[in-house]
Amino acid sequence: MTQRERQILQCIEADPMISQQKLADQLGITRSSVGVHIYNLMRKGYIAGKGYVLRSGSYAAVVGGVNMDIGGLAYGPLVAADSNPGKITMSLGGVGRNIAHNLCLMGVDVRLLTAYGDDVYGEKVSASCSETGIDITHALRVKGGTTSTYLFISGPDGDMAMALSDMAICDQITPGYLSSNLTVLQNAQVIVCDTNIPQESLIFLAENAKVPIFCDPVSTAKAEKLLPILSRIHTLKPNKLEAELLSGVPIHSHGDVEAAAKALLDKGVHRIFISMGADGMYAATAEEQLWLPNLPGRMINTTGCGDAAMAALVWAYLEGTDLHGSALAGLAAGSIAMESQQTINPAMSATALRNRMALA
Repeated sequence: MTQRERQILQCIEADPMISQQKLADQLGITRSSVGVHIYNLMRKGYIAGKGYVLRSGSYAAVVGGVNMDIGGLAYGPLVAADSNPGKITMSLGGVGRNIAHNLCLMGVDVRLLTAYGDDVYGEKVSASCSETGIDITHALRVKGGTTSTYLFISGPDGDMAMALSDMAICDQITPGYLSSNLTVLQNAQVIVCDTNIPQESLIFLAENAKVPIFCDPVSTAKAEKLLPILSRIHTLKPNKLEAELLSGVPIHSHGDVEAAAKALLDKGVHRIFISMGADGMYAATAEEQLWLPNLPGRMINTTGCGDAAMAALVWAYLEGTDLHGSALAGLAAGSIAMESQQTINPAMSATALRNRMALA
């Protein structure tokens, strides 16, 4: 979808009865140009037919955090309470934004509902989303607000040792804000959310969304926000610690992982994908359960692997992939993600995913 086509689609979503002349006046183009763009949108499947009937499922809605990632990679073993030589990089991140960025690289149209400040980092958020194709038309820019920041330090092997996050602005992603964008949410084919947003907002989504909800628990500190809405979650992707917290099952073995997954399925989760680090991934529904090993890849930085894996689960769902293929896509995405110093590997794509999946 071109930028102009995206603008026209947004206008039609806001006012389905809008005329081509009014569209032309709003966008500063000719009526004939509007007609051409609408024809192209119909041909591409974004508009179902005359009367501007929009097809639901033309995009994924992501609700979550966006922030500036400041990362440090130590040249040698980390020494506590001391200055460690290394390389420092800055890039945009946040679980929600990272998932949205990966989805765009995979060819999925994305609407990101988030909150960010009007500071210098906020300018970078706006510019980067425009460049990458993430639609932030409906995002909340908070006047006088500070864009959230995530600081992480990795050892020489690229494995994260510690991180700090300042994401207070995510509290602005309230039920009221989501309610004002309910049409955007309801017209999506899938909603993806992270637990950086307030619990009451997650509950609002669970009670009002009519499309499948995919949830990333983010961390053990925030995962408990999902406890009241487990029965409304279509796809959940926790790691070991998050799965323990949400299921109430201590995990010490493969059998414990399977028991934790069953407990979550019994609570109403439709699909569960538990990331087990070096042990790969366990995926389960009520009808099917399977273990898959990790796919080969050169580890440089593991920070964005989980976000890439969640994006791939969404991509696979939109592609109509089964449980095995979805888990494989998640592992492939994590394998690709860790091969870049950046949180988002620019080499990510649907083709790259399929090629990596073929190595299984």
